[in-house]
Amino acid sequence: MLTWHMEALHLKLKQSFVTARGATTDRLNFLVQVSDGTYNGFGEAAPNPRYSETPELILQQYKVLLVAGLPAVKSMEELLELLLEHAPANSLRFAIEAAYLHYFCQHQGIAVHQMLGQPVPKPQPTCFSLSLMEPGAVEKYLAGQQLERFHFLKVKVNTELGPDLVQEVLRLTDQPLVLDGNEGWQDPEELLRFLHALPANRVLFVEQPLPATQVSAYAQLKGMSPVPLVADESVTDTPDFALLRSQFHGLNIKLMRAGGYLNAVRLLQEAERHGLKTVIGCGVETSLGVWCSMQLGSAFDFVDLNSFLHLQEDPFNLVKEQDGMVYLK
Repeated sequence: MLTWHMEALHLKLKQSFVTARGATTDRLNFLVQVSDGTYNGFGEAAPNPRYSETPELILQQYKVLLVAGLPAVKSMEELLELLLEHAPANSLRFAIEAAYLHYFCQHQGIAVHQMLGQPVPKPQPTCFSLSLMEPGAVEKYLAGQQLERFHFLKVKVNTELGPDLVQEVLRLTDQPLVLDGNEGWQDPEELLRFLHALPANRVLFVEQPLPATQVSAYAQLKGMSPVPLVADESVTDTPDFALLRSQFHGLNIKLMRAGGYLNAVRLLQEAERHGLKTVIGCGVETSLGVWCSMQLGSAFDFVDLNSFLHLQEDPFNLVKEQDGMVYLK
């Protein structure tokens, strides 16, 4: 019988990180481990409040899975059946599936990417995310972080600060930008004016500026926006790809939101079949979560895996960044 264990990961950010949804200085994630006494597998759960995931919920659901038979699981098929019958939050589902898959791969001597049928993970350029800030603070921040080493910058934006903040970043750097609205706009016409003011040759795409509920507005905007629109919060673990294609030019797939490696691979394949640009992203995660995402990263069009760089201390050091490239250690 396998032994399962979960412990809290108290993560502190280097500084307050602000998005259109609010500010955060820390995060409580969880480390899940499975072992047979010789071989071990680990997974990370990063609860996302946007989807009503809380640490308390994760702990409660983990206890339910233990009672329901998690330690007695003998195969991936049995695990998937258990997770279907006692469906946990997607971030916990990912952590448990990942831990078991990592254990199985270690036991069988198979590389994780090989098990998933994916290309060999290779060093890739990642963007670096800039918090929402007053435009006057940008110059000092860019210099202090030495961000010129990154190939791309990602700027968090909202209706109040977004326009001036983007113009200031554009003035101070020549790097291509990705903009992330985090559902911060409510008025499609105001958003369209913002988009038309952007230099299309400098902005690669804009992620989820309107709430996911504004389906018809996105459908209208897609043909009018001078900048590609990429779905983020609209991408659930079971998205309607025909609907997404009518609203967006691409989508951001996150393992925590997909609820597992296997579903993330399915989402990637579906996105490609529908002609959508693919971005692999992450939430506030350690290098363990980023390491997992990098197992699929070589198959994506764009990589946004810089969360571990915002932590005061990363407990695992599984990934390193050099000259704006992320590497597996």
